[in-house]
Amino acid sequence: MFQRIRSYAQVIRERDPAARSVWDVLFSYPGFHALALHRISHALWLRRWFWLARWLSHWARFLTGIEIHPGATIGRRVFIDHGMGVVIGETAEVGDDCTIYQGVTLGGTSLAKGAKRHPTLGRGVIVGANSQVLGSFTVGDGAKIGSGAVVTKAVPAGATAVGNPARVIAEGDEQRREAAAARLGFSAYGLTQNDDPLSQALRGLIDGTASQEHQIALLWNAVEKLAACARLQDAADCVPHDAARKESFEAGRLNELIGE
Repeated sequence: MFQRIRSYAQVIRERDPAARSVWDVLFSYPGFHALALHRISHALWLRRWFWLARWLSHWARFLTGIEIHPGATIGRRVFIDHGMGVVIGETAEVGDDCTIYQGVTLGGTSLAKGAKRHPTLGRGVIVGANSQVLGSFTVGDGAKIGSGAVVTKAVPAGATAVGNPARVIAEGDEQRREAAAARLGFSAYGLTQNDDPLSQALRGLIDGTASQEHQIALLWNAVEKLAACARLQDAADCVPHDAARKESFEAGRLNELIGE
């Protein structure tokens, strides 16, 4: 037991540079206290001592500002940083090595008793401050929930969800959009890779603008060639084949990014 407490305190020291020692964690970190008390209340809940489990979780909330229902399943090495205002519902499941910041709610949107109503977090998920993860769905391993996000649908493993309602940033799109913005010397809102999808949509508009400029140049070139060939008998032979459209404007992709 003491070894487990020590290892958990060490995990907190690794993730929080403000933690100076194991003793600092043991006596000064409400996230540690809330999870320690939850282990006891959860064990009571599994033994069907429901009233006692709820009474203990109530005192844990009073002491730490963190409300964890005794029915919730919490994995190993979970770190609740600061923690004030964190609410974790009855059927929520939090995987190993997750990090949860203050003001987070893992809540439910259904009133059906006995049903799975709260989200499941995979391994290594990071949930930013004041985020609301609401509903019975899964947030994949290694996913990140941005601060202030309102997530109501599943998040793929390794993805990032930001905004209200939350939009998922697809892996690999950031580099392409950032390169396009760099070519024009502009970065939307001063943001860079892995930011809000709205800025990525703006980068898509930048790409479309650049494409239109290129197409205009092709059209001017085609007009000049046609003018030069105007005196020829067979004008069809003068139609430049490079005037065909070479780029496509991804309107559907932009709608997907902004959630419409």
